[in-house]
Amino acid sequence: MYRFAKSAVNISSQAARQVRHGSSAPQDFHHKYGTGVMVGGAVFCTAIWSYVLTQTGITWNLSPIGKVMPKQWREAEE
Repeated sequence: MYRFAKSAVNISSQAARQVRHGSSAPQDFHHKYGTGVMVGGAVFCTAIWSYVLTQTGITWNLSPIGKVMPKQWREAEE
């Protein structure tokens, strides 16, 4: 158990050092690809919701006004 705990602490300290001193990923990743990833995500989201709204046949009951009719009162049984 001691070796496991020691290795876990060692791994976490190595990860902290990588974050502080720069990781193995290039620092300009977001600058190079950030806009493309955001636009791709927006296009994907729009395409999926367009499909869901138009092709799935879901009835979207947005407003109950004029659609819900009250039930008739039942007479009290005596």
